Amino acid sequence: MAAVVAPATRERTSRGGGSGLGSPWKVIVLNDNHNTFEGVAAALSRVLPGVSYERGLRLADEIDSTGRAIVWSGHREAAELYWTELRDSGLTMAPLEP
Repeated sequence: MAAVVAPATRERTSRGGGSGLGSPWKVIVLNDNHNTFEGVAAALSRVLPGVSYERGLRLADEIDSTGRAIVWSGHREAAELYWTELRDSGLTMAPLEP
């Protein structure tokens, strides 16, 4: 009876293009002229899990100084929900990015 030999294991060197399904989606808030720091911080702390009012103020400062900030990243469904809730709170939103 002949022995069965398994093929040699090879390391995958190319990661390929993939579909991006595993990539985190980014929720980005843009700077505008109609929201106050306090209003941005309040919306962020109300909508985003784990974001305190103080963290919201730091994000508002980043938005003001750079023009935008990634305020959350993760699964697409949650990103869509947070994006919608922040937009409905009056924040100026960039399109979702994978």
